Amino acid sequence: MSADDENRFRPKPGRIRSDAPRVGKTKSFLTQAKKIARQQRRTSPRVGFGTAAFTPATPAGSHVVLSSGKGVKRGRGAVFVRTRNLGGGWNHRQPGARRVMVQQRYILHPGKGRKAQSHLRYIQRDGTSRDGERGQLYSAADDRTDGDAFLERGQDDRHQFRFIISPEDGAELSDLTAYTRDLMSRMESDLGTGLDWVAVNHYNTGHPHVHVIVRGKDELGEDLVINGDYIVHGIRERASELATLELGHASEIEQTRKLTAEIDQDRFTRIDRAMVEEADGRFLDLRHEPGEPKRQFERTLRLRRLSKLGRMGLATEHAPGVWELNERLEPTLRELGERGDIIRTMQRSLAADGLERDPMTFRIHEGAPAAPVTGRVLDKYLANELGDNLTVVVDGIDGRTHHIANMDPMQLEDARIGGVIEIGRAEAAARPSDRTIAAITEDGIYRPSRHLEQAKFEGRVPGGDYEGYVDAHVRRLEALRRAGIAERIDGDQWRIPEDFESRAAAYDARRTRQAGVRVLSAFDLENQIGADGATWLDRRLLSADASDLAPAGFGQQVREAMDQRREHHIEQRDATRGRDGRIFYRRNLLTTLREREVARVGAEIAQNKALPFRAATDGENASGKFTGTVQLSSGKFAVVEKSHEFTLVPWRPVIDRQLGREVMGVVQGGSVSWQLGRQKGLAL
Repeated sequence: MSADDENRFRPKPGRIRSDAPRVGKTKSFLTQAKKIARQQRRTSPRVGFGTAAFTPATPAGSHVVLSSGKGVKRGRGAVFVRTRNLGGGWNHRQPGARRVMVQQRYILHPGKGRKAQSHLRYIQRDGTSRDGERGQLYSAADDRTDGDAFLERGQDDRHQFRFIISPEDGAELSDLTAYTRDLMSRMESDLGTGLDWVAVNHYNTGHPHVHVIVRGKDELGEDLVINGDYIVHGIRERASELATLELGHASEIEQTRKLTAEIDQDRFTRIDRAMVEEADGRFLDLRHEPGEPKRQFERTLRLRRLSKLGRMGLATEHAPGVWELNERLEPTLRELGERGDIIRTMQRSLAADGLERDPMTFRIHEGAPAAPVTGRVLDKYLANELGDNLTVVVDGIDGRTHHIANMDPMQLEDARIGGVIEIGRAEAAARPSDRTIAAITEDGIYRPSRHLEQAKFEGRVPGGDYEGYVDAHVRRLEALRRAGIAERIDGDQWRIPEDFESRAAAYDARRTRQAGVRVLSAFDLENQIGADGATWLDRRLLSADASDLAPAGFGQQVREAMDQRREHHIEQRDATRGRDGRIFYRRNLLTTLREREVARVGAEIAQNKALPFRAATDGENASGKFTGTVQLSSGKFAVVEKSHEFTLVPWRPVIDRQLGREVMGVVQGGSVSWQLGRQKGLAL
């Protein structure tokens, strides 16, 4: 290079570049501060409870934002989120911060129905406290608080928040209740309002955790709207800060121990997540060993984890150090993790009764079981601890242990632990449209034109949309045609079979995944053996068919209980044994036992009432005020009172809505045909 060239050369620095992809123009601190100031002026902040400022709550009826997303600026806690985004990120993501998992959900109109009440009852269920007793509900000021009063205060709330706070090192915290109160106090400061909340500590899993329920109202009585990013990150930030403050930052040795423990886990781990994020088209190149000790340790973790995934068929080594991740890696590991959690829950349920079963006999049902399952209730708990539906674990007479999720709490209300139930697909009732089609059909042919004429003549179609009304029936027939139940002849003729309604109902039953529950006995086998009423064991004895009872597990226990129940009947002279060993039972045994138990229980209740008891006879009209129910070994009975006496009659679900009202029905063969109240001829 000549001297002239050297003189002409002038360095011209440009913007410092990086090999990483650009994510946007870097903004100075001053620019970001001005932007936040403009946002604050637009929201007209005011000061509420505590010292933090907050933005006004959105009007009633607006949607509550719960998920994080770009542009989510409204709601209480938005100021806290902005300061964290401006200041340097979230501390709970920094190395050494104590990890806390926060799950959240909000429920619209919690006062409607009984789901909020069921949720509150089940998070206080037995076996969740540190000593295995019932979970204790507490609040900011009271160690024991009234859950019913909390629900009553929130009866008219538009929504309700539910949180599960689960510190990774929760077992090391000295006082989980004090930790929760500190967390809620900091949330109140961040949100700028007092919160009406209750909580329950749970120690029934590997990680102690807290269930927190927060009313959807602030201290001014307005709808409580919380910023989405605060719910996703802010609560976890505060929870992590408090755990780190008490336990100190996690040392490198602790972090190393926790990560090493994840290598052989059959679930989606932090190591897997890091590999998925770093993979280039699902390929990982780990051939080169980095110079830094920390990077060397991470590489070792990945190689050991990949070796485990390789044995599971979820990763493939194409060359030494070059691995390809299976496209189904994450969903498969998450499914395995969920299945492992379910199996451990089933094993704990069995262990609580001193039982042990081979995991190969476990059956996990996503919805209603294809074939009915009969057995003993081992456990029932919330399928999703933030939701309302229940999961039930059943020790089946078929020798298997069944796990059935997403059950309606109302269906399991009378299913006690130890009781015997039957779960199958819910029976689908005949649709009104199917009954109408069957009624209109003449000589096996349904004509839409004939249906339209009759609909216009009767004039009972709401809104007068007769064509739409008939079209709805035709669409139903189209669906049944694809199922082979109805046949289309032409545009105005359909061939309808004689058993159309029953086949259509069976078609709906096959398609539904909703489970139906029948409580066979609210009492366990031991209590049924010596009961004076008509039990499930008695019905099994009279059926004389034990082919569905497995020779192991609960099936074998039922066989043994039936033998003991048979001997009990012989002792009570309700049965005799012939010379050839055959057993002869008293005629109308079930009726006799039921009447005997009802008479005994009625006399006991009469001692606590100012009314005498009178047994209802078959064919009698039972009338009076429905005042409550009583559970007997013969079944559930309704208490019906008159001014001068009361009686016990078989209960049916339809009568629950008439509690405290006048009812009337006819007793027939161990059941009742109810005519509710004095309604216009309504008979059920």
